[in-house]
Amino acid sequence: MDEVIQITKDIKAGNIKPIYFFMGEEPYYIDKLTDFIEQNVLQEHERDFNQTILYGRDVTMEDVVGNAKRYPMMADRQVVVVREAQELSRHIEKLESYAENPQPTTVLVFAYKYKTLDKRKKVTKLLDKVGVVYESKKMYENQVGDWIKRVLSGQGYSIEPKAAAILVEFLGTDLSKISNELEKLKIILPKGHTFTPKDIEENIGFSKDYNNFELRKAIGEKDQLKAYKIIDHFSQNPKDNPLVVTTGLVFGFFSQLLQYHGLKDKSQFNAAKVLKVSPYFVKDYEVAFRNYPMKKVSAIVAALRDIDVKSKGVGASSMSQHDLLKEMLIKIFN
Repeated sequence: MDEVIQITKDIKAGNIKPIYFFMGEEPYYIDKLTDFIEQNVLQEHERDFNQTILYGRDVTMEDVVGNAKRYPMMADRQVVVVREAQELSRHIEKLESYAENPQPTTVLVFAYKYKTLDKRKKVTKLLDKVGVVYESKKMYENQVGDWIKRVLSGQGYSIEPKAAAILVEFLGTDLSKISNELEKLKIILPKGHTFTPKDIEENIGFSKDYNNFELRKAIGEKDQLKAYKIIDHFSQNPKDNPLVVTTGLVFGFFSQLLQYHGLKDKSQFNAAKVLKVSPYFVKDYEVAFRNYPMKKVSAIVAALRDIDVKSKGVGASSMSQHDLLKEMLIKIFN
């Protein structure tokens, strides 16, 4: 994110490179940077004649280079954007000759999603020398909550850790989906507002009380009544609460609890680092640590492997989702 901020700052300051190559597994920042260049390098009245949008599936590298070599019309520069540039991956070496001597009045932008260039190759080194090569890496789940907090902070909002956890649970690490949901909240709620689980439930549709996060918490606290209420809700809404996701998350929780048992340094900072969770949630492992001895956790992990296999339809074709979830809780609590 810091690198993204620096790229946009440089462009705003007039330090504009002839080539920008945005690549990587996370498309969110590739799209954001590409959109930023489209909207900020040229004045609005210059774009009709001097901004060209190409798509990798529809053009050749020769087409791209041909467009890049043109001169701007009644402007200091032109912008050529190649979206879905990963479609040109087999011919990327053909860009070498242009990168050796890029047109100084052209800003050539590649949105190269879900793939990366080999950094050892000549073309990558040339692009990096004359322009900007930025790799947008996929975030780990434990990093997304902090990302949400940081993004909202920069926009004048804040969010409770539990609310961020609910978003991550339901949307995973897809930053574009998360960003879209946050945009909905920002339309409804005033600047300076702190987003809560109730806001998420009322405006986005995720239940603040019946979700995998709350189930995991109830299990850790040995709150059997709450846990059984949650699985009843899941069974009545199977499409919104896939069995495979639930069993996978519960298995992950106990696997991490096993790690927590083995830690010599159980401080909040160290536990969060080792378990790859937000420090805010370390207390959930502290509670579960007191409720589940290491031997019991090992037995639960083994039992959950069996439940996970059954949840995928192996050897349990006649068992309903409710029966499997009930079996999971029986094996955990008994």
